[in-house]
Amino acid sequence: MISVGRYSVDVVETCRFGLDGGAMFGVVPKTLWERVYTKADEKNRIPMAAKALLLRSDEQTILVDTGNSPLMSPKLQEIYGIDFSQYTLQGSLNALGVQPSDVTDVILTHLHFDHSGGAMSADGPTFPNAMYYVQREHYKWALNPTEKDRASFMPEFYQPIVDAGKMEFLDGADELFPDVYVDLVHGHTRALQTVRVVDGDACVFYPADLMPTGAHIGIPYGMGYDNFPLTTMEEKKVIVPQAIAEKWIVVFEHDALRQAAIIEQGERGPVLGSDIVIT
Repeated sequence: MISVGRYSVDVVETCRFGLDGGAMFGVVPKTLWERVYTKADEKNRIPMAAKALLLRSDEQTILVDTGNSPLMSPKLQEIYGIDFSQYTLQGSLNALGVQPSDVTDVILTHLHFDHSGGAMSADGPTFPNAMYYVQREHYKWALNPTEKDRASFMPEFYQPIVDAGKMEFLDGADELFPDVYVDLVHGHTRALQTVRVVDGDACVFYPADLMPTGAHIGIPYGMGYDNFPLTTMEEKKVIVPQAIAEKWIVVFEHDALRQAAIIEQGERGPVLGSDIVIT
């Protein structure tokens, strides 16, 4: 745990899974991405994490993203190598002394299944007392996705929350809660909201799929899953220099090798500083 202003900040492991390394690194050759991340398995999958961010103050318990769902079909769990044997969302929250009923707010960066799946349980919304937040523009995209990203949306994990009136739609970047800011990026999917927790000179940044792992800090290192890869590059050209200059602690949601790090400027571009363990 680290403290940023009024909040204690923890990283919450929800599961491990695997995705095709080529898809995760787009046009970057395998010989390069294996060097900066790790080698692929026999199915060309690389190990991935699904880490939520937990913010606690005297007034609120805020969760950012919810990971994959154990309610997914066995076939899909096999395809994506989803593994709950070591980590689960509720198990990790319990270890931090947090019960589902304690969570007051859930920020969903976007509605892809590996970010919103844990929002629903077999009995209804996983966090019954929470209000959920997503960008209105992104929800509209999710209602009519492209053929490229249609499989990433599984409405059964978020539409019941909308129908119950527990989803609040946001319209653009804002200070959602005191010292908690959401900012929009559009390269991965339309109106993904990143999260910054800020207090004076301190900042914890949760970029979600803008930079899913520490190996994605380089400008060309985008995903084949990005709907608008050139937009992702332009967004990183703005955000990464700011993160370097202000020494943000960047939490990499899908990185199975590290929780967080500070990005530094190297001779040939951004590089990772020392790994930071938050929880």
